[in-house]
Amino acid sequence: MGFKQGFLWGGATAANQVEGGYDEAGRGLANVDVVPIGVDRFPIIAGQMKHFDFDDQHFYPAKKAIGMYHRYKEDIALFAEMGFTTYRLSIAWSRIFPMGDEKEPNEEGLQFYEDLFKECHKYGIEPLVTITHFDCPMYLVGKYGAWRSREMIGFYENLCTIIFRRYKGLVKYWLTFNEINMILHAPFMGAGLYFEEGENEEQVKYQAAHHELIASAMATRIAHEVDPENRVGCMLAAGQYYPYSCRPEDIFKALEADRENYFFIDVQSRGEYPAYALKKLEREGVSIKMEEGDLELLKENTVDFISFSYYSSRVASTDPKINKTTAGNIFASVKNPYLKESEWGWQIDPLGLRITMNSLYDRYQKPLFIVENGLGAIDEPDESGYVVDDYRIEYLAAHLKAMKDAVDLDGVDLMGYTSWGCIDLVSAGTGEMKKRYGFIYVDRDNGGNGTLARSKKKSFNWYKKVIETNGEDLTNK
Repeated sequence: MGFKQGFLWGGATAANQVEGGYDEAGRGLANVDVVPIGVDRFPIIAGQMKHFDFDDQHFYPAKKAIGMYHRYKEDIALFAEMGFTTYRLSIAWSRIFPMGDEKEPNEEGLQFYEDLFKECHKYGIEPLVTITHFDCPMYLVGKYGAWRSREMIGFYENLCTIIFRRYKGLVKYWLTFNEINMILHAPFMGAGLYFEEGENEEQVKYQAAHHELIASAMATRIAHEVDPENRVGCMLAAGQYYPYSCRPEDIFKALEADRENYFFIDVQSRGEYPAYALKKLEREGVSIKMEEGDLELLKENTVDFISFSYYSSRVASTDPKINKTTAGNIFASVKNPYLKESEWGWQIDPLGLRITMNSLYDRYQKPLFIVENGLGAIDEPDESGYVVDDYRIEYLAAHLKAMKDAVDLDGVDLMGYTSWGCIDLVSAGTGEMKKRYGFIYVDRDNGGNGTLARSKKKSFNWYKKVIETNGEDLTNK
């Protein structure tokens, strides 16, 4: 009973939400840089409002983020103090290839990540690296239309070949695309997609998704060729859909909603397009253009494990009178009347994590890795920066208990757990700093003001104890 020896404990961040240094050491501009905080954020994220560069009317939090580009040694030392055995981070594509289509990489960008990975290993921390955590060089967005273009596969292949060779022996756990299903819900943030008026958006999204799926399979093949020790995973924004009622129509609606998200992982894990997806695309008039060898590549290069984010379960209903929806999350759904919610309206469902884990493991029979889970909340620090965040401890403890039950009672094979935003960072959904997830407080506000000083919250020592006991002691003492 209990988590296996060598279970990977840690935390997760994304380059665009922590690094800053958007124009340093040869880095190019990326789609995630030009997404501002404020009312225009979601229309831009959704590809409905064209916004390809900075202007004077908006504030862009990713420009500076929390300054980890210059402070990563300090931050990794704090992660090590908590006992991390893994740290999930992402590579900023435009640090390696500033425009994206160059033949030769930017050496300063490569060296930055090499130094960062070596700093992790100094403390016995295994890097878990997301190759693309929403990042896409803006040059590729403007010239090629980002992932709508088949040419992106070659650019991604070049990126992967370079980093797999350069970081051989430094990184063995890789994720190809973060929350690949986000292309359906936030296509500009997720894949650099902007839609012209009158365009068939579903056609564009699913064709772009095909290009990403081919790129993912190609990356998996290259990773295994470069180093047979490499383990490559896919990554899903997960959360089981519940039917609102036991009406058969609601049950089928929930099944369809789950399938919409599982579709991508079905391809990456099983190696082929599922029949239900092909039928759905056919009904909707979406025709995916494939090239010779695509289906073979997908079939022969499936992922080694399934990673996913979990923040909440979701609810589906066919009754038009059931119209209360959750707030704040890009994945809004019908409200569950049995659940409490966070300050941002995200519903809190620890048992939903166990249910989601079982659904994924039953479906794929491959090891799982929870690479995002956490509570976004407003923290009130004292004069020394200390935060008594019992609400965060309560949330995480309940989810870790459900995670443990899935392993102990249900037999789910789980590789590890990395809580989201182990250090405060810029929220991907809202662009806010006040929506904090971390065990480490960062002195910065929504307007970019603050010293960027780091300080430990109460949850810092709580999580340290959790890791020390391999998840056995979840008490808040």
